[in-house]
Amino acid sequence: MRRTAETTALTSLALVSFAANSILNRKALAGHLIDAASFTSIRLASGAIVLAALMRLRAGGWGAARGRGVVGPLALFAYAAPFSFAYLRIGASVGALLAFGAVQLTMIGWALARGERPTARVWAGLVLAGGGLGWLVVPAATRPDPLGTLLMITAGVAWGVYSLAGKRAPDPLAANARNFLWATPLALALGLVAGGRATVSAPGAALAVGSGAVTSALGYAIWYRALRGLTATQAAIVQLSVPVIAGLGAVALLGEHPSGRLVTSALAVLGGVALVLGRWR
Repeated sequence: MRRTAETTALTSLALVSFAANSILNRKALAGHLIDAASFTSIRLASGAIVLAALMRLRAGGWGAARGRGVVGPLALFAYAAPFSFAYLRIGASVGALLAFGAVQLTMIGWALARGERPTARVWAGLVLAGGGLGWLVVPAATRPDPLGTLLMITAGVAWGVYSLAGKRAPDPLAANARNFLWATPLALALGLVAGGRATVSAPGAALAVGSGAVTSALGYAIWYRALRGLTATQAAIVQLSVPVIAGLGAVALLGEHPSGRLVTSALAVLGGVALVLGRWR
């Protein structure tokens, strides 16, 4: 029970971080406070600095930059860059549906291929949560921009791969530090390629730093630790709550008015997630 409580608490913190990250990203890009390439570069660089500093304080060295394997850094970059560029072309609701739909297909498909067999209760939770999310976003998902759609699906698949890689990480903090450190040069190169169209304001840079240093770096380290107590299917389904949490956050922080559709969707999604994570007595 103690392990279950710890996993639930860590998962909740990670999901709130993901939702906060979406709000920061949308606020910066929709407000034209910064361009997508610069946002990605600053986000990953600031995350790398924070995680490397934490590793230095904990271990007294820079061991986070060592090790082999390119899946983590490449998956992180392949998520972060398309995610930012996609939000220049498609709305938040459509983006949430595409991204987290791709995450589910990637992680559940991998789990089934590896022999994982979800229970009937888990499938029921998936249907309830997926239906709730669809009720929220499908009316806005009419003829989305093809390029924006492709970019967001790419981001969702990459995030699914990043999460699956995290299940094998023995040290969540070190794994994320290494991923951010080695993904940063790729983001900086992207910034140089798009440098002629760079637009960076102080508020935009501040949002990118907040996204990278707090809701990405620390949130992802928490997520990697939470993944130890989740199956791949559970990890996929619980992330369906992120668009709902982001919507509620927009109501609380951005002054948007809640709708009956949002409330109904939130209850369905959170109910589905509860079925997946809950324990029958």
